[in-house]
Amino acid sequence: MSSHHHFSALQPLDLSRWRNAPNWAIAVGLVPAVVGALIDVRQFGYSWLLAFMFFLSLSLGALFLVLVHHLFDAGWSVPLRRCCEHLACLSSPWMAIMFVPVALLAPRLYPWMGAELQAAPDHALHAKLPLFTRPAFYGIAVACFGFWYLISSNLRKWSLRQDETGSARCTYAMRRWSAAGMWVFAITLTLGVIFWMKALVHQWFSTMYGVYYFAGSVWLTLATVYVLIKVLERTGPLRGILHEHQYYFLGSLFFAFTVFYAYIHFSQYFIIWNANVPEETFYYKLREQGTWYGVSMVIIFGHFFLPFLALLRIDAKHYFPLMAFFAGWAWLMHYLDLSFNIMPVPHPDGFPFRWVWLDLGCLALIGGVLAKVFLKSFRAHPPYPLKDPRLLEALGHYHPKPRLMSGGELEETEEIEEQIRGLPGSETPGGAK
Repeated sequence: MSSHHHFSALQPLDLSRWRNAPNWAIAVGLVPAVVGALIDVRQFGYSWLLAFMFFLSLSLGALFLVLVHHLFDAGWSVPLRRCCEHLACLSSPWMAIMFVPVALLAPRLYPWMGAELQAAPDHALHAKLPLFTRPAFYGIAVACFGFWYLISSNLRKWSLRQDETGSARCTYAMRRWSAAGMWVFAITLTLGVIFWMKALVHQWFSTMYGVYYFAGSVWLTLATVYVLIKVLERTGPLRGILHEHQYYFLGSLFFAFTVFYAYIHFSQYFIIWNANVPEETFYYKLREQGTWYGVSMVIIFGHFFLPFLALLRIDAKHYFPLMAFFAGWAWLMHYLDLSFNIMPVPHPDGFPFRWVWLDLGCLALIGGVLAKVFLKSFRAHPPYPLKDPRLLEALGHYHPKPRLMSGGELEETEEIEEQIRGLPGSETPGGAK
């Protein structure tokens, strides 16, 4: 039996009992978030910032996958595109709404916004003017969310229009938006992470911080999408649509970004260690104090060595229990990674175990809201691009064959219209049931 038949013959999965899980997450997260804000509003701000940056990385990672899909004219990722489009659209306006507590509490969270530093001469702050000013902080936030909304909403708009018309105009429009959007994505992601995370320590310099956050974001998103599409296949919307190579390529990319993240993180550390400049080394010296040293060791071995060694085998990327484990593991490691960047500012002596309940509450609250939005969007539209020209190739039903008479050129079959009939969702362009 072929692997494709094996994937298609999986037993249906009934998740009806989990239908209210987003509401439960909101209810469970709201209580500790409110209590934490009443007990210590500054600590609430840091916990909320951590949760915000966590889910922002998930939506921006999905936006990157959509952009790359169109730029490379990829075929294998067509069935995954709609899922990634909905995740990408969470970046704005929903993440913009989640940014409001950060914007209101910013003077308490970022030391450089304090009146004493604004009035006193601070060379590091003066050297970064006019960026490190309050108007720039809020103006760049508005610009980032505005551009993310413009790119993600237009990519999904043309994708849904393609479902209706099947016109090549839609394909070309998405490629144009991706060509321009990739540049804007790189700039806005870098500015966002510099102002919202790196600016917690305004004296520090790093030219790799944007790429560092980007690598972790895509790493987290790939693992999440892997499990998400498996669940959607088992529950029905993507049954019969996915081929074994979707899972293999997602697993391979997850493996690749495991290495890429480690390379970026090590390179940043090595360059700072080698230069031995006090304006840079203090950042890591602080993170070697107390239990932060233990957290750094967990990140080194858990974020890199464990998934790297486990996924070296080719068949490991097809083994769902292993990949499901690493999806949950990726969430844990990404949480620790963001804590390693954010929490040493209010807690220089070690990891704040006593505030983990507040971190988890903020994560549950934001995650529950975003899950409700994602599920509503997914139900309102077809679960995959119905009329994408590369759909049959993605399903594994269509394989180009070299013609000897033409010197090895690829000959396309003429069975695409016949093979696409009867696929789940093709007869119901109004959306998934």
